[in-house]
Amino acid sequence: MRRIVVAVVVVVVAALGALVWLTRGPLAFAGGATVALADYHEANPTGVPAPLAKADIVKRGEYLAKAADCLVCHTAPGGADYAGGLAFPLPFGTLYSTNITADKGTGIGHYSDRDFLDAVQRGIRDDGARLYPAMPYTSYTLMTDADVLAIKAYLFSLPAVARQNRPDTLQFPFNQRWGMIFWSRAFNSDMRYAPNTAKSAEWNRGAYIAEALAHCGECHTPRNLAFALDNHRKFAGAVAAGWRAYDITSDKGTGIGAWSDDEVAAYLAQGHATGRGTASGPMGEAVDHSFSQMAPSDIRALVTYLRSVPAVASAEPATIAPPAPESPKAGPVADVLGRKVFAQACASCHSWSGVSSLSPVATISGSRAVNDPAATNVAQIVISGTLRLTPGALSMPAFGSTYSDTEIAAVANYVTGRFGSAASKLTAKDIAKLRSQTAY
Repeated sequence: MRRIVVAVVVVVVAALGALVWLTRGPLAFAGGATVALADYHEANPTGVPAPLAKADIVKRGEYLAKAADCLVCHTAPGGADYAGGLAFPLPFGTLYSTNITADKGTGIGHYSDRDFLDAVQRGIRDDGARLYPAMPYTSYTLMTDADVLAIKAYLFSLPAVARQNRPDTLQFPFNQRWGMIFWSRAFNSDMRYAPNTAKSAEWNRGAYIAEALAHCGECHTPRNLAFALDNHRKFAGAVAAGWRAYDITSDKGTGIGAWSDDEVAAYLAQGHATGRGTASGPMGEAVDHSFSQMAPSDIRALVTYLRSVPAVASAEPATIAPPAPESPKAGPVADVLGRKVFAQACASCHSWSGVSSLSPVATISGSRAVNDPAATNVAQIVISGTLRLTPGALSMPAFGSTYSDTEIAAVANYVTGRFGSAASKLTAKDIAKLRSQTAY
C-alpha cells in the first residue's frame, strides 16, 4: 500500500511539474522587451484614465473596482452590494463569494493594507488560509499596489454590511485549502504589470485592462488539467459558470478577426453589435457593471489589445446562417415541441426570421449563440433570461421555472436548427446539468 501511495504522489508531482513547465504567461505572445513600471517613459498604462488622474483615491477606486468587476461576484441575487453569498456550483461542491464590505465582524473591515494586497494579488486571506482560483488573483496579481489599495479605499467608503459568509461545501480533498499553496506557487506569478516597450502606450493600457483588471482570460481562455489558464490557446473560448465564453482571438472564422473595431467597441460598451449578437449571461453582467462604465479611451485601448492576440481557431462554428424564412410554416419543423415553445414564448420578440422588429438587440439571427451546435448559451438564456441594465438594452424574462427540462431542450434544438448552421441535440439531462452549473 505504501508503495502505491508513493507511486501516486510521484505521478501527481510529475504531472504538475510538466504542467508548470508548459505554462505560458498571459503576455508571452507579445514578444518584445518589458521594463519595470518606474522605468517606462510613455503614458502610465495603470491606474485610471487621464480625466480621473487627479481625483481622490475613493473616486479612483470606484472606477477601478468597476473595471475589475468586483460587484458581480461578491453580490448575491437580492443581497446587498459586495456582501457576498453568490454561489459557484462545482462538480465537487459549491463555493460562495465572501463579504467584502467594511464590516469588521463579517467583512474585511479589519483588513490592513497588507492584508488586502495579499488577498487580491496572492490569494492569501488575513488568517493565512488560501483562496481558490474562483477569485481571479492570478490575474489581479498584475495590478499595482496603488490600484489595489484604491479599490480598498472605495470599498471601505461604502456602508458596512453585517452578513455572515456562507460555508463552502467542497468535498474532500478539494476542501483542503492548504493544497492551494502548491497550486499558487506553480501558477501565480505574483508579479506586477511590466509595460512592453515594443508596443504602443495604448496597447499597454489595453493589456493592463484585459489582463489585470477585467481578467478576460479567466472566462475566455481554456484551462489545463490543474485548472490553470492554458495560454497556449489564449482567448480561444471556454465554458465558465455554465455559459460559453466565445473565442475572442483575431481568428476571422471563429474569433473576432472579421469584426470591425467599431463592432468590438460597441459590443463591449453597449453589449450589442449589429449582425454579431447581444451579450448575455456573465458577459452581459460584465458589460452592465464594468465595460459600459469605462471611459471610451479605455474601450479603444482594449480593442487595440484584443486585435493583437494571435488567431486561434476554436471548435466553435465558423459558418453563420442567414435569417430564417418569415413564415413559421417554412423552414425546419422536425422538433414539433420546440416549435410550439418558440411560438408561445419567443416569436413575439425574436420573430420567425430571427430578425426582430422590436429592437436590433432582440435579433438572434447571425449571433454566435444560435450558430453554436452545442446550444449552451441558447439554453442558458431560456433558463435564466437576461436582466440587462445598460441603457438601450432589452431584458428577456427567465423561463426556467415556466418550462420543463424537456421543453427547454426542445426549444434550444429548434432555435439552433431554424436560425443556426446546425441543430443541437440537447436532452433534458443536458438542461439539468446546465442548471446545476450556473452561479446563483
